[in-house]
Amino acid sequence: MRVLNFTVNGTPRTVHLEEGRVMLASVLRDSLGLTGTKVGCGTGQCGSCTVVMDGKAVTSCTVPAEKAEGTSVLTIESLAEGSVLHPIQQAFVEAGAIQCGFCTPGIVMRLYALFTQNPDADDETIMKELDKHLCRCTGYETIVQAARLAQEKLRAAR
Repeated sequence: MRVLNFTVNGTPRTVHLEEGRVMLASVLRDSLGLTGTKVGCGTGQCGSCTVVMDGKAVTSCTVPAEKAEGTSVLTIESLAEGSVLHPIQQAFVEAGAIQCGFCTPGIVMRLYALFTQNPDADDETIMKELDKHLCRCTGYETIVQAARLAQEKLRAAR
């Protein structure tokens, strides 16, 4: 049995991995119970499983668990403080960019990584990042509106 040591949402974690190929998404969901990370396609095409690893957005269904050794991973569960939503989450609510919500955690985490690295990202950059996600419910107009609103909220909080 292999051992994985990494930090998840600010807490050091040790996970014993089963033999064979184990993906980060499985560790987060099945071993740690962090079910906010969704798995849609299993090939990194839909973006539902996006988390932030060492400051970068990654599709956790395509990251072998061993690659997380020694890293810091943030999931959607890390953003809200109790019942107070993170500004990106609040923007999604206010813009009506949530319907079924399956894709939302991944999109929020990608925007979190983007705005952490580039708070003043232009529309082209935002669209390029959102292009890495599939949503079958809302269409993309409200998601783009939510991204812009989130950026405004984050600027105001600085």
